[in-house]
Amino acid sequence: MDYQTQIINAIKKGMPAVVSITVSKEMEDIAKELPFDIESLNPYDQEILKERMRQAPKDEHGRVKVGGGSGFLVSSNGVILTNKHVIMDPHASYSVLASNGKKYDTKVTSHDPINDIAILKIDDKNLPTISLDTSGKLELGQSVIAIGNALGEFANSVSTGVVSGLSRLISATTDMMGHQEKLRGLIQTDAAINPGNSGGPLINLNGEAIGINVAVVFGAQNIGFAIPVARAIKDLEEIKKYGHIRRPFVGVRYVTLNKALQEHFRLPIDHGALVINEGAPGDVAVIPGSPAEKAGLKEFDVILSCEEKIINEETTLEDHLSETNIGDALKLKIFRKGKEMEIKLILEEFKSPPPPMETKEL
Repeated sequence: MDYQTQIINAIKKGMPAVVSITVSKEMEDIAKELPFDIESLNPYDQEILKERMRQAPKDEHGRVKVGGGSGFLVSSNGVILTNKHVIMDPHASYSVLASNGKKYDTKVTSHDPINDIAILKIDDKNLPTISLDTSGKLELGQSVIAIGNALGEFANSVSTGVVSGLSRLISATTDMMGHQEKLRGLIQTDAAINPGNSGGPLINLNGEAIGINVAVVFGAQNIGFAIPVARAIKDLEEIKKYGHIRRPFVGVRYVTLNKALQEHFRLPIDHGALVINEGAPGDVAVIPGSPAEKAGLKEFDVILSCEEKIINEETTLEDHLSETNIGDALKLKIFRKGKEMEIKLILEEFKSPPPPMETKEL
């Protein structure tokens, strides 16, 4: 079988399972979120703005379409993989358009905020699906195909390329609204990925999903990224077993040290995770009852390493935890009052969403 035939067959195999996701909001909610009060404008500008909102594309329920993304079916009863940032607005409504033209309302089953993965569900059966590549074997130069809802408008667009890099760490704009994500362990590809492609599959020549398209670096050419599908497989297994995505919890707020922070805090070290609170009323650095408190961690401790792996800006504490499981016993080396010591910490399940903050809570 020649290369072109392989590409065509893979697309035919994968495309029926790819869906478009529409993000819609009530006009009143959009008006509330504007950085100014519409009534504060002069009458002429008020009318222009209101007219633009009236003419904006609407969904079948009359809500204003404010964005779009992609996803793909992984079970015949309607389970869909996409990106967390595609469905990140709690005040928006989400609908799914399947490749056969049928529209569905959808609900978010669960999301994995560390890996930017979300799982949706639509009510139907006998739907086409994409198989997930469970081998985990990727090679530089391997041919890949990106399928998605390009720019939120062009459903089921395809582009081809190769795997350009593995285990990439980036801070990238993941959508047209300018949201930033720190993403790690990504597949880099030169297959064209646009903002609306987010959540669509990156497939191999067998038509199997090897990744979830997630980001593009604006201003660069032929550089796109996808989340390895192995992470989604783990999330799907947890939902099947526990009913939700679980993630390990330490129970500290911290900042990752560098030379600038070393000087600011007058520390003798320039790496590690400094356990510190934000100074807000009631804020604590070590959460009561958490694994960190049980292990004896204290505010102003610096966690130097986890399982003998150094913690720094390139490999953060969060990076180390992404490779662990609930119940794991971790050996941490910490720096406290001029001395190094080791402690053992048992990871527990994270029970509720953390409050918004600039420092990390883990």
